[in-house]
Amino acid sequence: MTELLWTRPEMPPVATLLFAHGAGAAMDSSFMNRMAAALAENGVAVARFEFPYMAARRSGGKKAPPPKAELLVSAFQTALQQVMPEVEGTLLIGGKSMGGRVAAMLAGGASLPGRVMGVACVGYPFHPTGKADVWRLEPLAECRRPVLITQGERDPFGSAADLESVALPDQVAITYLEDGNHDLGPRGQSPATWDGNIHRAAEAIAAFAARIA
Repeated sequence: MTELLWTRPEMPPVATLLFAHGAGAAMDSSFMNRMAAALAENGVAVARFEFPYMAARRSGGKKAPPPKAELLVSAFQTALQQVMPEVEGTLLIGGKSMGGRVAAMLAGGASLPGRVMGVACVGYPFHPTGKADVWRLEPLAECRRPVLITQGERDPFGSAADLESVALPDQVAITYLEDGNHDLGPRGQSPATWDGNIHRAAEAIAAFAARIA
């Protein structure tokens, strides 16, 4: 059984988000903790889980790199099947960076349950760093649900400038976070703050959930 880490709002949630981690940081990393808390403050319940390679690291296994994203879809599907009986109402899937990409891949498959209403990606890895000509748009193009991407303006995996010339699928919307890096954090001289960007991302996801409910 997949271990789930829940962060729930005090009131009945407007939606539940099954939220996967990125390639290098676990489900209880500083970013994931902050993001889950901000989402709960905005009425979204968050269920976090770890892909098997990350869970193996936690149990003292070898620190192996993550497998290819497409090989993680089945693990996301397993976590989804575990969460579904525990929640009612609007259900979203999503994740940070690689986790969001895997969620989009899952949402492109015919086996996605109808209860899943949308995909929420935080810091989508549009391309590898330094390789803005190698785009990872196929999961978004094939996604069968509305997608919201909350993206730092200067994310090295896909900045606002990088995306100016890219035609995204109609079902994909982007909310940019001021001066944000891949973890949404701005530079020191920026008027924006890390907490502020995280909370704005959470507000955007909560509003997205309300729209598609």
